[in-house]
Amino acid sequence: MERTLDVRTPESIAFSYELAGIGSRFLAVALDLLIQTTIVVLMFWGLYELAIRGNLSRHAPVAHGSFAENAAYGILIFIAFMIFFGYYILFEAFWSGQTPGKRALGIRVVRDGGYALDFTASLVRNLIRVGELTVGFYVIAGIVAVLSEQNKRLGDIAAGTIVVRDARMISPLAMLREAPEEPIYAATAFVSGEERSIVKRFLERRDTLQPSRRVEIAHRLAERVRPRVPADLQTLDDESLLERL
Repeated sequence: MERTLDVRTPESIAFSYELAGIGSRFLAVALDLLIQTTIVVLMFWGLYELAIRGNLSRHAPVAHGSFAENAAYGILIFIAFMIFFGYYILFEAFWSGQTPGKRALGIRVVRDGGYALDFTASLVRNLIRVGELTVGFYVIAGIVAVLSEQNKRLGDIAAGTIVVRDARMISPLAMLREAPEEPIYAATAFVSGEERSIVKRFLERRDTLQPSRRVEIAHRLAERVRPRVPADLQTLDDESLLERL
């Protein structure tokens, strides 16, 4: 069942997220697990080959239970742990809330309120993942997510995060031109009819845009016409300039 989440920013701009379903999240985890397992298998295979060649070259195997052997096992366990859990922490923190599996399925992690995921939130949600994986291999996490109105597993609840579908944004100008019934506006001394149409569409829809996208589009449109307007208008901020046009 599809679920959406309505978010209102401190600037009183409202927008909606489509929450990622349990199925897409499971498939993303499965793909990530496949990638992680492949990395671990290749790593251990490479280390095994190096160890065999090293022993053959020395003609003296390492004593069973020696400090060097125990240290090697400890290092391998730590590396495997980092691959299986550090993988999620680092990818989500520094790849805009996505792992390769999430990107392939078109979903991402964001903080409550629609804010970008930070390192602390990624760390918390994925440390709890250790327990979720250990106890029932995500069964409890799946049950909690199904019962949650926002599809949150335990890690999401603790970290204050949600998993949403990654909406692909079209280019700003293409978005503003998408309605074919928009009337053609007459040109003025400063802007063309097409430019006036685009500016009008932006002003009508700006409250539905994410804040960063709103600022970006306003800046691009304003900078396009700013050199042509009178000096008193050139000093206005981007949106105020567009409003005057």
